Amino acid sequence: MRTIGLIGGLSWESTVIYYQIINQRVRERLGGSHSADSLIWSIDYATVENLIFADRWDEVSTLLTDAGRKLQELGAGLLLVCSNTFSRVSDDVERAVNVPVLHIADAVGAEIRARGMRKVGLLGTRFTMEQPFYRDRLAAHGLDVVIPRREQRELVHRVIFDELVRGILRESSRDAYAQIIDDLADDGAEGVILGCTEIELLISDKDSAIPVLPSARLHAEAAAGLALADGPALGHVRTPR
Repeated sequence: MRTIGLIGGLSWESTVIYYQIINQRVRERLGGSHSADSLIWSIDYATVENLIFADRWDEVSTLLTDAGRKLQELGAGLLLVCSNTFSRVSDDVERAVNVPVLHIADAVGAEIRARGMRKVGLLGTRFTMEQPFYRDRLAAHGLDVVIPRREQRELVHRVIFDELVRGILRESSRDAYAQIIDDLADDGAEGVILGCTEIELLISDKDSAIPVLPSARLHAEAAAGLALADGPALGHVRTPR
């Protein structure tokens, strides 16, 4: 079993999901009291949150690549950036280390293809929905990605940063997200990517008119499979920066 290195704290609320799912999958596969060999480098979220809102992505890259190097030095044989937004610097982390870095959009893209979907909606932070780094990665998998209208994107973004990363779950926000998903379905989306790992704390299939694609869960499950050497060959897709 390869040791999985998690670059987490992005936020810790969703890093918990990763740790739980990875260990559940390993136990299911190996049985008994087995759990995953894993390491977590948890970053102070307030620090990186301030950096991304100041558009200081170079400093974010430095923090995450340093975390990746440290995890590799401690014995990690596979790395994950436990975030959709911060996957913007996943390629930087990969260039800084000598072990594979499993990109969250590749795990999501593989699942979408496996389900036979072609057009999907995307919910996430404003950075993930509006900037090209994530949508281009999915487009390289042959997928057509649609995003909500501007005012809806603002609501999704606000709920993430004002509520979800702080562990606040409001029914009114769940209802608003469900309506946005309905609108994406009307635009032809066959499924919806929960493209911020914290959204999985709020939304599940029962809240959605179309299948949900929970990015943190899919990323964690793919990592467990790869660590056990039976995961799918997700491929490595590079997109222009």
